[in-house]
Amino acid sequence: MDIEQKQAELIDHFLEGTENSFCLDVLRLFAHGTWSDYKSNAGRLPQLVPDQVLKLKQLTVLTLAEMNKVLPYDQLMQELDVTNVRELEDFLINECMYAGIVRGKLDQLRRCFEVQFAAGRDLRPGQLGNMLQTLSNWLDTSDDLLVSIQEKIKWADSTSELDKKHQKDVEYRVEEVKKSLSLKADIDFRGHEEIYSEPGGVMDYEEDRSRPKRYLDPASIL
Repeated sequence: MDIEQKQAELIDHFLEGTENSFCLDVLRLFAHGTWSDYKSNAGRLPQLVPDQVLKLKQLTVLTLAEMNKVLPYDQLMQELDVTNVRELEDFLINECMYAGIVRGKLDQLRRCFEVQFAAGRDLRPGQLGNMLQTLSNWLDTSDDLLVSIQEKIKWADSTSELDKKHQKDVEYRVEEVKKSLSLKADIDFRGHEEIYSEPGGVMDYEEDRSRPKRYLDPASIL
């Protein structure tokens, strides 16, 4: 048990049932109550000053935002004692969103406030067990997700290694083909060079064909 919880229990013990018990009720109201809670118990609670009313209405918006992410205008106007949409939207913008306690979108067409973020409030009695269970479930889900991510990383690394090996094999084969083609071209070139350089080869034959031919005169034989 932490110190703050112990202090709260001591306060409850000493104030409960005394003439100052209303102070404990006010403390509980601002810890986890709403404007509706105040109106229901206004007869035994002190009258709130304007700043306290504003604070309690802000806390009421937080409580509603914890329960649902889409808050209808009609519900908000009823919970906050607001008479029209313009007054409600001004309150949500100026007193809630600008104050940083909530963020969201005002949907005038659908007449609702879409909650994107809401600050936390003190836990109500009995909420601690539910929160611990929620956190435990979140932790289990995170562990499962971490295992899944690690498996995907291993698969990606393995695939990358196979791709690198395949690329090296392809590059090796390409180099072998280049060497083979280069060697064949060199052999062909040397073969042609030998043919043209041999005595009586193609060049001699061509030269012989280019020389004028001598004809024998039959009369010179006689």
